[in-house]
Amino acid sequence: MYQHNELPHELVVAIQRVLDLQAGGDPLDTLSEDFSPVGIINGFFPDEASLAEIASVQTRLVENQQEIEREIQALQAELKQNQDPTRMHVIQEMISDLFGQMSRIREKATESEAVVRNITKDIQVLDLAKRNLILSMTTLKRLQMLVNALTQLEDSVRAKKYGEVAQTLAAVKQISASFKQYTSVQRISQVWKRIQELQGELKTHLDQDFDAFYLQDPSKQIKPSVIADACLVVDVLGADVRAQMIERYVAIELKEYRRIFRTSDEAGQLDNISRRFAWFRRTLQTHEVEQGRVFPAEWKVGWYLLAKFSEITRDDLAALLSKTGGSLTVKALLDNLQLAADFENSMVKKWATPFQETLQATAPSHSAPPKTMTSAFEPHMGVFVDAQDKALADMLAPHRKGRGVTPRASLDVDNTVPDDSDSKDSSIAVLPSSTELFYFYGQSLEQCAKLSTGKPLFDLATLHKKWLRIYAEDVLVAGLKRPASQARRSTESRFELGEIQQSALVINTADYCQTTALELEEKIRGRINGEFKDKVSLQTERDQFVSVISAGIVVQLRELEIACEPAFTAMARSPWATLKQVVGPSPYTTDLVNALDQVVESVKPLVEQKKYLRNFVDKACSLVLAKFTSSLVRSRPLKEIGAEQLLIDLQVVRACLSKMPGEALATTTYSRSLSKSTTRLETLLKVIVTPVDPPEGFILNYTLLIRDASFSNFQKILDLKGTPKAEQNNLLDSFLTITSTQDDLEGTSFLSSLDMDPTGSAQLASNLSSPGGSRVSLPLSGGGLTGGESGIFANLTSPGTSGPSTGTSVADGRPGDQRQVFSDLRRFVSFGLRRDTQPPTQ
Repeated sequence: MYQHNELPHELVVAIQRVLDLQAGGDPLDTLSEDFSPVGIINGFFPDEASLAEIASVQTRLVENQQEIEREIQALQAELKQNQDPTRMHVIQEMISDLFGQMSRIREKATESEAVVRNITKDIQVLDLAKRNLILSMTTLKRLQMLVNALTQLEDSVRAKKYGEVAQTLAAVKQISASFKQYTSVQRISQVWKRIQELQGELKTHLDQDFDAFYLQDPSKQIKPSVIADACLVVDVLGADVRAQMIERYVAIELKEYRRIFRTSDEAGQLDNISRRFAWFRRTLQTHEVEQGRVFPAEWKVGWYLLAKFSEITRDDLAALLSKTGGSLTVKALLDNLQLAADFENSMVKKWATPFQETLQATAPSHSAPPKTMTSAFEPHMGVFVDAQDKALADMLAPHRKGRGVTPRASLDVDNTVPDDSDSKDSSIAVLPSSTELFYFYGQSLEQCAKLSTGKPLFDLATLHKKWLRIYAEDVLVAGLKRPASQARRSTESRFELGEIQQSALVINTADYCQTTALELEEKIRGRINGEFKDKVSLQTERDQFVSVISAGIVVQLRELEIACEPAFTAMARSPWATLKQVVGPSPYTTDLVNALDQVVESVKPLVEQKKYLRNFVDKACSLVLAKFTSSLVRSRPLKEIGAEQLLIDLQVVRACLSKMPGEALATTTYSRSLSKSTTRLETLLKVIVTPVDPPEGFILNYTLLIRDASFSNFQKILDLKGTPKAEQNNLLDSFLTITSTQDDLEGTSFLSSLDMDPTGSAQLASNLSSPGGSRVSLPLSGGGLTGGESGIFANLTSPGTSGPSTGTSVADGRPGDQRQVFSDLRRFVSFGLRRDTQPPTQ
């Protein structure tokens, strides 16, 4: 049997060409680059006895080849015939004939249309004549009707039969509208002119009768029924005539009001404003009982009386308030404004229509929107806003700094942690001053909205924004500052529970403020006029409270860092280079785990919102890993045994961090980010554990684990291992030689941002600016431990001054000596929180 595994390519091609490939079942159907002829040959010659059939097999293959060649020749001949130019020419001629036939059909259709149009021409002329004749007859009939109605109207006008006049005049105006386009005809022009003259005469009669009725002239007694019919005529004459009649009536009715309540007389002074409203109520009642009953209800004459009274009163109040000037007191302003608002509300209840709509319905078209009486007080509402400003200043004075009370004293409330961690008492969860502040806001908002929903309410909202900012700065942020008399000594290494309680109280209060501020904004938007809705926004103030929350978390992280500092100092001072063998976890890990547990368990029962606890846990994990990294770097050289020991210690720290959130705060993002960050540290230590001999194996292990070709990153590994300078040069040359041929390696990795000299990172959280000036942004789109794709290494700074860490607080050191492992600790602390502060999606 043939056992050769490979055949020449030419032989494979020949077999493929001569064999008869049948669809389905023939192994040659799937010829490809992986084709193996061994199986096919074994099929022809399954045993040694079949080798005697070589001649017959060869003959059959030759026959198959000849048959395929004949088939190919036939196909080539058919293709040549189909590509004959003469056949293409015939097809093109047939297409040309088809286009010619279409053109002839289009010409015949055009001729047929012309014949049909010629046949129906006379019929169309007859139809047009018929339509013109019918229109002429209809017009003459309407003209006759108009003349008859006009004669009847003249008789009714002379007799002052207003009931008949209303009906006849409506018919005349309706019929005459159809003759407007024929006014060039002399007869129609005369009729049109007479109609206009009659309407003029009718208006004169109506003016005389209405004036006699308004003035109740004894010599010219007019029956109410006559005026009621006259109102029907006025409606027919048009809206302008009706408005003129109503305006005349309103002017007569309010003439006495203008005389009695002049601003120069005692009755017209500001303290007699209630008498104005009482007078109008009596006048309105008289109107509705007596004269006003003759007017149709749709005229709404009472609305016109109210609108004119409101206009006159508003102008008088504006003049009186301006005259008062600086002597205007808050009580006088609010009392009179309340009287005006009560009067307007009584009118709203009377007609079940908003006051502004009542005024708008009586105003001339295309005029500016009319103003209410209370609008006269708006320019002077600054007196009310100033009073609210003073009241807020007095209310918050005991809680603000610089008022005889230390900043910390403003937060002196009983915030003792309850024995039962599940119990929550809102009375100690937030500062009472915050609830008092928003209660005052609600009261002043309701009071102002009852009086005015325009610019005064917007000014009050602006005042609220101002005091929210002051409260955030002078009360909450100031409460996070440690007084100079209580400054922490650089040798202190124990965290303070009071600081954690204080910061938790500030976090809870700031969260309450930023949540309630949103409700306040929505409430203001719901009450204020439309022109100010888009201008009302408390987003800046809410962001400021979020910054306060960030500052509170910074304080908690600072205490966590202080508690962990002794353990990391011990780690940095450990002689890793002289270790002879690997033992269990190092002693410093026990201290570190205990410090973490104490601080985290102290924070959890104090902060109400889990989103802030999650953020604290995220940042605490990042802080611990960053401190571990900086201590690892500072304690070099590590050597192989030291790196192996650190791997064991890292597992202890990782286990502690994985349990730190607990079931209530654990998230998939936290676990994934923790795994990502610790895996990179493990990778770093695994590379250091690898012996440098042989160099090729060490470099290969580096490229497999780190996967970059960075010269500086490789030198960082050598520095961490403590490789002598002489060996480093040889290893670096070998590294360049080996990596130059590997195109799949990246130019950078997580080692690129590793700071090899973090001498000033003893207290990362302490390097943040003081909470009092904190404007830390809280981006809420993250929430993981790592700040971007590169994890904790992405925030490491470039190398700085060298030297071992002293473990002293940066706050007590020289500014020039401060070196941070993270380049932007504000971003490090606040990363990921803003997403958590958004309301949950329902």
